[in-house]
Order: sequence, then structure tokens, then C-alpha cells
Amino acid sequence: MDGRTAVVAQVSEQMTSEELTALLAPTIADLGLELVGIEFSPNSGSSLLRVYIDEPERGVTIDDCERASREISALLDVNDPVAGRYTLEVSSPGLERPLFTPEHFARFVGEQAKVNVNLPFDGRRRFQGAIRSVEGDRITLDQDGVPVVIVHANIAKARLVPDYAALGIAPEKREGAPPARAPKRARAKS
Repeated sequence: MDGRTAVVAQVSEQMTSEELTALLAPTIADLGLELVGIEFSPNSGSSLLRVYIDEPERGVTIDDCERASREISALLDVNDPVAGRYTLEVSSPGLERPLFTPEHFARFVGEQAKVNVNLPFDGRRRFQGAIRSVEGDRITLDQDGVPVVIVHANIAKARLVPDYAALGIAPEKREGAPPARAPKRARAKS
């Protein structure tokens, strides 16, 4: 693996995810963008190939996604790396940014992350907590005040968990306040 992306499944019989990453990365770099990662969701009717791009200095614009989509589409048409019908989606990583590599985790030390693992660790497959440290391929999360070390190869999926209240998108959490409940709906009389 080239350290830029992780895709669990082989993309097609013709090209592995590592080969697909190697194919796409130079084209995306030529556009002045970074290839964050690739997700492939196979489906019987039409699969989804999602390519995450970033521009760390200013963020990704819709124009960046359109330019990258045109270039990637042309490259995929020539090389035909995905078997069958598929939809290409080019996206920014967004607020709930996927974390594909140990380098991504290291870049966001101190931030909250949600991690799903392939093989259970202490009877759990899902972890959420602050990224404490990254040493080689070992990522340490603070899970409820306890350090949990997860080997990168065991990670099925990982994303940042943004603090929406700090971003001004959600109301501030009050100390000791119970979780908000959905309002009760009025019943229609028959």
C-alpha cells in the first residue's frame, strides 16, 4: 500500500485499490489537490466509487470536484479498472472526514474519532474518543478515559467526529443536562 488510501475490497479483477490509487494520485496532484482516499461500495446493479480530494490550504470547492471528476472519469474510461457499471463520486472529506492512513490520524491528534475495527478488541468493534497518539501503525484513542491501542490494519472504517457545538452548528451541551428528547406528536382523533 502506498500510504495514501485504504480500500478493503479489491476494486475489480483487473486493478487493486493500491493500483487504482497509484493511477489517480498523479492526476489529482496535477490539479493542485490531494487524494485523501477511495471508497468502493460494490452493488449488484451499479457500484459506487467515491474519491475524496482535499486542498488543505483553502478547502475543496465545487469547481475542484468538477475538474477532478472530469479528469478521473477520462482516466477511468481509458484504463477501465472497475468491472461492471459504477457511479463515480468526487467529494471533499467534509466535517466527518474519513481517516484512511496512520498519517491522517497523526494530522488530527487531539480530535475526536469514531473507529470501526474488523476483529473485535476487548469484545468491541466500535470505538470513539480523542486520538491520543500515533506510533507507526498503532493508533491510540482515549475511550472513556482509557487508552486503547488499535493497529491500523485492523481498522475497517474511521472518521472524525466534529464538535458541532464548537462550530456553531448545534446548541451548546449543558453540564448534567439529560439528552434532548424528540417532541411528542399529537394523535389524530378518529
